[in-house]
Amino acid sequence: MKTIHITSQEELPQVAEAVIRALGRRTVVAFRGEMGAGKTTLIREIAAQLGATDTVTSPTFALVNQYKGRGKRPIYHFDFYRIDDLREAFDLGYEEYFYSGDICLVEWPEKIEPLLPENTIQVRITVDSDTARTFEIE
Repeated sequence: MKTIHITSQEELPQVAEAVIRALGRRTVVAFRGEMGAGKTTLIREIAAQLGATDTVTSPTFALVNQYKGRGKRPIYHFDFYRIDDLREAFDLGYEEYFYSGDICLVEWPEKIEPLLPENTIQVRITVDSDTARTFEIE
């Protein structure tokens, strides 16, 4: 596990780089943290480093947003905060995304825990203060 402490948002690129390095052949990343911890902000930085020029926003109501990375490779951004039943993830066709070989960045993975691939990268975000965060990447 890699732990990174930051004291300002300007340090977020190093966290994004660490998450991207941790990918290897894996493609699904689960972001865990309380509301307002910075999950979407980190995903925005990761998408940018992967070449996306799209506006990155949390897909709270749509459940999934698609961005184009380098070479037009899709990057999928999920927000499962509002789902109440695993069937909603099945209806979305989560398997096609998670097993596509494309990058899948997942907010609120707790809502779909049993559906996450075994090799999912876990990113835990702890709020230390208004500007400081601790990131655990495993």
